[in-house]
Amino acid sequence: MSAFIGQMVSKHGYTETELNAIFKQVRYVEMARQLMRPAAPGKPKNWKAYRARFVEPYRIEAGVAFWDKYADDLARAEQQYGVPAEIIVGLIGVETIFGKQTGSFRVMDALTTLAFDYPDTPTREARMQFFQGELENMLLMARESSLDPFVFKGSYAGAIGWPQFMPGSIRKYAVDFDGDGKINLTDSPVDAIGSVAHYLAEHGWKRNLPIAFPATLISKDQPEALANALGKGLTASFQMQELKTIASTASSEAPTNIAYGLIDLQNGNEATEYWLATENFFAITLYNRSYFYAMSVFDLGHVISLARKKQ
Repeated sequence: MSAFIGQMVSKHGYTETELNAIFKQVRYVEMARQLMRPAAPGKPKNWKAYRARFVEPYRIEAGVAFWDKYADDLARAEQQYGVPAEIIVGLIGVETIFGKQTGSFRVMDALTTLAFDYPDTPTREARMQFFQGELENMLLMARESSLDPFVFKGSYAGAIGWPQFMPGSIRKYAVDFDGDGKINLTDSPVDAIGSVAHYLAEHGWKRNLPIAFPATLISKDQPEALANALGKGLTASFQMQELKTIASTASSEAPTNIAYGLIDLQNGNEATEYWLATENFFAITLYNRSYFYAMSVFDLGHVISLARKKQ
């Protein structure tokens, strides 16, 4: 803690007195620490179970109402940043059920706990560095907005507002989309809409590029080739021609002149789903580094769009 305070003093012009006064108000959050522990090994991933948590009637109904209410703002964000309304809607729906679950932890408490007492995991040091960076951004954000840092509430990991931005992302990517002269992701859904679109645009979203197409394995007798195709990380690194001996899509809408990545959505003891994913799919994974997460955003937004059209 003392090294962090020293860094804030030398780097950002704080005084030790004011920082000590702030940190005396911090409360340790054991729950945040416990929730950061990795899940117990052995339980297989299950995409269908994961999807069912997010693509469900309550979120769909809430999503239609949200889209109806903010249709003009969603259209403006799509025009300005190139991110479709249904992706913005899907992401906010997955994150907080359209502002209904934004978190009740004091962000300063959660970030300070995780910055200096992250649970003992293989990535502990790297994660502590990450949360110290977010704590730094939290203090700077509060100072820049002339607010008490303890007024900010969020998740156990310190994510804030309708889109669950970390403080560093708020400072870098959040926008005043409602034009009231300030950025407020907790109380302004319009700021959240613009900020989500801006974030995705800054993380590689391409206007008018599709997202993903269901795929079928050509042969299950190519384990090495399949493992190689699946092991490229969060990137679209193949032309469709390069994947033709491994997987194909029956969709006539899939362009043949763009890059794809092959992704797998495991279903426990049932068959794994395979998809050809574009750069836009992987842009969503930079919001949350999970295929399940990105596909839930894609799916929820699409289902809400269909439900809205049926009204």
